Amino acid sequence: MSSAYDVIVLGSGPGGYVAAIRAAQLGLKTAIVERELLGGICLNWGCIPTKALLRSAEIFHYMRHAGDYGLKAKEIEADLEAVVKRSRGVAKQLNQGVTHLMKKNKIAVHMGEGKVTAPGKLEVKGEKGTETLAAKHIVVAAGARARDLPFAPADGKRVWTYRHAMTPAEMPTRLLVIGSGAIGIEFASFYNDMGAEVTVVEMLDRIVPVEDADVSAFLEKSLTKQGITIKTGAGVEELKVSDKGISAKIKAKDGKVESGEFSHVIVAIGIVPNTESIGVEKLVELDRGFIQIDPYGRTKTKGLWAIGDCTPGPWLAHKASHEGVTTAEAIAQELGNKDVHPHPLDRNNIPGCTYCHPQVASVGLTEAKAKEAGYEVKAGTFPFIGNGKAIALGEAEGFVKTVFDAKTGELLGAHMVGAEVTELIQGYTVGKTLETTEAELMQTVFPHPTLSEMMHESVLAAYGRALHI
Repeated sequence: MSSAYDVIVLGSGPGGYVAAIRAAQLGLKTAIVERELLGGICLNWGCIPTKALLRSAEIFHYMRHAGDYGLKAKEIEADLEAVVKRSRGVAKQLNQGVTHLMKKNKIAVHMGEGKVTAPGKLEVKGEKGTETLAAKHIVVAAGARARDLPFAPADGKRVWTYRHAMTPAEMPTRLLVIGSGAIGIEFASFYNDMGAEVTVVEMLDRIVPVEDADVSAFLEKSLTKQGITIKTGAGVEELKVSDKGISAKIKAKDGKVESGEFSHVIVAIGIVPNTESIGVEKLVELDRGFIQIDPYGRTKTKGLWAIGDCTPGPWLAHKASHEGVTTAEAIAQELGNKDVHPHPLDRNNIPGCTYCHPQVASVGLTEAKAKEAGYEVKAGTFPFIGNGKAIALGEAEGFVKTVFDAKTGELLGAHMVGAEVTELIQGYTVGKTLETTEAELMQTVFPHPTLSEMMHESVLAAYGRALHI
């Protein structure tokens, strides 16, 4: 059986299914190929279900601190099985939503293992056999998977990746988290709130190392206060796994090797792109397995495109979705649609969010990176304790920091740590996209009482004009 399309998308994650929808909106005959679940890792095993878990942990945290709000709560306990069940229910709902979107946009769905066999040709092996698809353009959105420790691959019993950590068979008692990026810190925060004794090991000199140094320092202090043990500048040299637990050897920053006993380990040391078995090795340029593309998603082979986590980072769902739209529009333009004008992604305007407690969010350059780039910098910081809404919420921990070019007033970066900052960061992202300066931000009216007022005050602080501190 052979089917021909204008566009075939290989992978249905937040990059793939969005690319397919945009292509269909532009009148292109579109198909999508998926080997597991529509929605990919993000909807089924990543962004969405982890946030459901973290929401449960957040509610549990507030219940245990009900007295801080003048309330009384007795016999509070967590039901891990129920928490996981809710998370999986949320993921299922989103998966069904993507299925609906495919039908609504008349996108053909082919379930099975997809492999590019030649430019414009794709083979799909599914339950009903093998079918060959053809298209003028193929978009590779194959995603990525968790990287294993070479000396202790994940077994799903004691050594976990994020997928195992989302559906645990049992509650960890003593948990070792290797890696302090967003995934590692989110699971450390979740299991700490749920009652586990958590240790985080990070080989670099600070946690969440892509964030501003001030944010890293503040978050480490906050998590330590919550009871999480954090070891930076350290590495795990050995894991011995048994039915009863895990013995770990951790080399500290001073060179000393410490031994520790843990019930479980979460490995969060990065990702591996899913590019080794999809037939593209000779058709694209690879760097450490990641497909190299131009700003519109083109590879070196005409008609073959790539987006999302199988391409260079940052490896974020919203970056993949934006790339999906850009690539679909670029394809439509190549096919003769003169009404679309795709814009390449500006990587300086991609926000990043970490949903631990307290939350972390940022966009653009850190203060250190701005200085390294040669900018003369003006930076301002405003603390949550100076904000009325934060105090009323009982969330007076955190700060907002903004970084400007002292010569032009351009907003170079914004960095936040505290309650709900993952919702606030988009204000600065819009500002950066519109190439705003400090003048526009200062003249913007922010509603009161809101946490967003701290965004205004941080800008004022950069220029010595803060009003409430």
